[in-house]
Amino acid sequence: MRIISWLLSVLALAMIAVVVVTWQVLSARSDSAADRELSHEAAKFRGYAASSAARTPEELLERWLQLNLPNDSETFFSIVDGRPYRRGQGAPPARLDTDEAFVRSIAGATEPTYGWKGSAAGKVRYGVLPVQLGERPVRAQLVIVEFRDVIAQPSRDAAKALVVVAAGTLALAAAACWLVTGRLLAPIRQLRSTAERISESDLRRRIEVVGSDDVAQLGRTFNTMLDRLEAAFVAQREFADNAGHELRTPITVIRGHLELMSDDPADQERTKALVLDELSRMNRIVDDLLVLAKSDRPDFLAVAEVNLTELVVEVVAKARPMAERQWRVDETADAVVTADGQRLTQALMQLVANAVRHTEPGDRIAVGSRVLDGQVTLWVSDAGRGVPAADVDRIFDRFARGADQARAEGAGLGLSIVRSIALAHGGSVQVVPQNGPGARFEITLPEVRE
Repeated sequence: MRIISWLLSVLALAMIAVVVVTWQVLSARSDSAADRELSHEAAKFRGYAASSAARTPEELLERWLQLNLPNDSETFFSIVDGRPYRRGQGAPPARLDTDEAFVRSIAGATEPTYGWKGSAAGKVRYGVLPVQLGERPVRAQLVIVEFRDVIAQPSRDAAKALVVVAAGTLALAAAACWLVTGRLLAPIRQLRSTAERISESDLRRRIEVVGSDDVAQLGRTFNTMLDRLEAAFVAQREFADNAGHELRTPITVIRGHLELMSDDPADQERTKALVLDELSRMNRIVDDLLVLAKSDRPDFLAVAEVNLTELVVEVVAKARPMAERQWRVDETADAVVTADGQRLTQALMQLVANAVRHTEPGDRIAVGSRVLDGQVTLWVSDAGRGVPAADVDRIFDRFARGADQARAEGAGLGLSIVRSIALAHGGSVQVVPQNGPGARFEITLPEVRE
């Protein structure tokens, strides 16, 4: 209502200004029209008087009043010896010849006189023309009266019509404003109702956005904010569920062994070793879960320039002490990318650790990098048993393990961390099918800067 009120106020002021200006213009034109008619009639009388053979002023005025018929917006009358003498034909809108004060004020005029006067028919424009024949003194006058308000009546009608049109336009504008503002503000009302219906457990509601104006952009921004909030809540819930799921087992194991521990020093030593091992595993699980929880945060990556050759060589150097394998550098790209070098190293080391778990001593494990078509590809390949086709689609899920559970160690979070790091860089990770034995994991990153 405030928006509509302001819009209609501005529109009303504009229309009032238009009506006022239009009326002033029409009024000025009516004044000019009265002056033109007065000058025209005066010129006609002068022309007639110059060609007339009348011998007295009375005769001249009487003949001219008989010949010249006034229209509906004018009248003529004559004054002789200070008194009204003859009046033109027809019934004028108002009789000025009967106005004694007016007649006295103009009687005896010896020079042409013009002026404005009020009457029963409104404002009038009058002219007094003295009549003189030869050298005789002036003793008669012709009075020409133009009823300005009668001349202005069409302008008055036009102004009234303009007022009616302006009022109608204002009413239509009010209805249009009501519809338009209602439609424009619908996303805001929907935003409010959506925000009211959102609960801590349901962040799936979104605003239906139509158009591309500022209000629509607000709706899109609100939807984007809800997406981030939902992702944060989902990550928080997943973290709590995953932590509870994975930490419950070691806690149960630790508690059971502590409850059954005897006073035998050997038994106590075995229980201590088992408890420490389970606590170490719990620590690794918590660290991995924290990494996954932070992967959606803006500060997860510390972006800088990363030399791909140095990255691959450093990963292979760090991996050599992990196990007795044939460590190789397949290929290196002589390029510099904008990325987080530590996170990429972490992802490659996770892939290397996964390859170590699924290979035997002496098997080949290779690391490489390549730049092609504006993308950089990092990979770790091995000559182990490979990834079963049934596990390819689920191997990057949290707590997912391969079909060979006997060989699967850890909590199943390593490949999830690799995927999170790739996604944080705007890239992806996948298992590339191999013709022979072994597996090949590739991380693809966009936006290479050479």
